[in-house]
Parts: sequence; C-alpha cells; structure tokens
Amino acid sequence: MPGLTAKEIVALNREYTFFSWSVQGQVNPIPVEKAEGIYFWDTDGKRYLDFSSQLMNTNIGHQHPKVVKAIQEQAAKLCFVHPGNATDVRGLLGKKLAEVTPGNLKKTFFTLGGAEANENAIKIARFYTGRHKILARYRSYHGATHGAVALTGDYRRLAVEPSMPGAVHFLDPFCYRCPFGREQATCKRECISHLEEVIRYEGADKIAAVIMEGVVGSNGIIVPPDDYWPRVREICDKHGILLISDEVMSGWGRTGKWFAVDHWGVTPDIITTAKGITSGYVPLGAVIVSEPIAKFFDDKYLYAGLTYNGHALACAAALATIAVYEEDGLIENAARVGKHLTEALAGIRSRHASVGDVRAIGLFSAIELVANRETKEILPAEKMAELGKVLRENGLFTFIMANNMGSIVFVVPPLCITTAQLDEGLEIVEKALAVTDKAAA
Repeated sequence: MPGLTAKEIVALNREYTFFSWSVQGQVNPIPVEKAEGIYFWDTDGKRYLDFSSQLMNTNIGHQHPKVVKAIQEQAAKLCFVHPGNATDVRGLLGKKLAEVTPGNLKKTFFTLGGAEANENAIKIARFYTGRHKILARYRSYHGATHGAVALTGDYRRLAVEPSMPGAVHFLDPFCYRCPFGREQATCKRECISHLEEVIRYEGADKIAAVIMEGVVGSNGIIVPPDDYWPRVREICDKHGILLISDEVMSGWGRTGKWFAVDHWGVTPDIITTAKGITSGYVPLGAVIVSEPIAKFFDDKYLYAGLTYNGHALACAAALATIAVYEEDGLIENAARVGKHLTEALAGIRSRHASVGDVRAIGLFSAIELVANRETKEILPAEKMAELGKVLRENGLFTFIMANNMGSIVFVVPPLCITTAQLDEGLEIVEKALAVTDKAAA
C-alpha cells in the first residue's frame, strides 16, 4: 500500500509471512520498491547491483518492456482457463520448447516451478520404465517438495527425512574437493566408475533414471569434466536408464548456451526447467520429454495434473522471454561477457588469500572462500556474514552460501550485463574480500 515506510514494510513481512530457508527472527530483508535491468532499488532509494539475478532466475534483467507488455496484453485477453482446454500461447510455447531444446526432446508438461517439474519427471520416468529408483548426486538441489527434496543431496534433505523412497545418491565430479582424493593430474574419473558401481549395487533393472543438474547451481557452480556428461549418457543407455537434466538454474543461456548440456553435445531423455523460462516474471516450470516417452502416453493414462498446468499468463510470459533471449542476443552476451568474468575471477584469486577456488561457465560463477588454501578449510559462517554485510552496504546483492558444503560468493548476474557493469560489481566484491582475507592463514 502507498505511504508505508521501509521499516513498516519489513515489519509487516516479518510479522505475517514466512521467509525461505531461514530462522524467522533473524531475517533482515531489503524492502524492494522497483527494478530495471541489472539494478533494483529499496524504498529509501538505495540502488543495488543484482549479482545473483535475484535467485538465479531474472536472466533477461528486471522489467524488460517486451515481457511486461506481453503479460499485460495476455491479462487483458485471458488470464486462466481449465488445464484441459487449449490456448494459442500454450501450443506455441510447447512448439518453441521443442525447437530450442536439444535432440529429440518434443513434448512438455507444464508446472509452476522447478520442484514441481522434478516431481512430475519422477512420475513420468517411473511410468515409462516400470522401475522405481532414481539416482541423484550429493551436491545437488532439486527442490523442496516431497520427491524433489528426496533427490536433493545437500543438508536441506536431512531436516525433512524420511522422504520419498527410492532416491539413491552418488558422489560428484567436484575437482576442487575431489571425494576420491585425486588431483586433476592423477584423475582417473573415479566419479564415473563410482556411478557404475552404485548402479551395480542398486540393480540396474530397478533404476528408472539418473537426474543431475546440467551444472550444479546453489551447491557451488560445479562444472563437470568435459567427458562426464557423455559418459553418463553411455552408462544410462547401456542399462536402459533414463537421463534427466535439471536445467532449472543452469538453463536459458546462463552458461552461454541454451542449456548447460549443450556444451557437451548430450541429449537427455528429459529436461526439467523453470526460473529463466520466464525470467521469474510469472511462475512457470516445464518437463520436456523425448519423442519415445511422449508416444508412450498416446495410449496410456498420464497420472499427473495441476490446476495451473499451461497457465495462459505464464505461457505468454515465457514466449516473450524466449523472444528476448533471441532478439537481444543475450545468450551470446553471456558467452562473451562470461569469458571476461572467467579472466577477472582468476585475477581475484591471485590477489586474495581467502579465495581457494573460482569456477565459471558463461555467467554462472562462484568464488569459494577458505580459511587455509592448503587444507581447504571452510571459512566460518560468521566471517561470511561480515562479508555479506560489506556487500550490502556497498550496494551489491548476491547469494552467499555458508554451510558444511562450503563458503561461497556467487556471481550470477542478469545476462544483459556489460563488462563495465560486471567490473563495477567485482570491485565491490574485492572490497568485501578484505574481511575474509584477514581470517585466512
């Protein structure tokens, strides 16, 4: 409502609403009033550079006029119909998704977000294969709903167990913190032979699918070795196991390609996605399946349904968003500016004792902080909180991870960012790293 002060807005939000993944009495949200491009402003007029695309989803930037107009026009025409009815935007979006996704991916089941997409991918994989187990990695996040959080490997799964049966986890291709104790020079891809061993123990004929993020997102931007995805594809084909790529965060140009798997020439059997499909302007998720899977349901009942499946407003927003990616050259910009980012991060690592590792692919990057470079000891959470305070004071907003998985600052800006704007933000990051450098041995 107009006339509320920043303090009143925050008080109302804290008193009457819950905030995600937080101790409610400790949240300190920014009262946001407006946004444009790569920036947003609080109600006191302070400007913030958005270095995490909010929650890694505002890929085209804030308030793009073409998408806003498309939403307005669709709202004036038709907001919602029964999910069993057909609309022009739903059909056109399905066709467009078949065009931009790799290989023989063809048909889409729409949801309202990434977790719902993964829930329905689980169902579809189980229906299609007649098997029940789903393999996922430990350093992963697939959503907070019952099935999706069972697939999630990180600490958020533990708090809500027991969860969906049939989820089995395996270790990651994380070269910086190799779970098999290898250095890159001596690597024998134990991460791949380990997956084969898990499949052998769990019974290949019991496994419906392997699900992996195209590139691991909120657990630290873990870019796999170049042969990893192709070899996992071969393993799945050998055993008749479906391969699912969770492109909720790594899709839609984030890595400099339409989808992360495009870097390795792999076509999964299913892609799940959300976030960048509408750049967060309207909630939407999607499960995009191969032609054989689509045809399987031509004469079989699909036990999946959502009230908002194919929501007209969301589909219109997605069509406009995809047009912006193409017309504004944002995927090409992500690749081009991403090269500058990779070089800049290497320089930051060389100048700061607390930076253990930097990882980047396109505009999807992370700075991993350590208390000791030799031991790779995780930096204490209180130091990360101090760093976060400096970033916020200097007008930079980003996602910071501080838990037993690592201490990480994410650099994941909107794809419309320029090199000059990127450098502006990285200067603020370097200023904040002075705090953590003091804590590094």
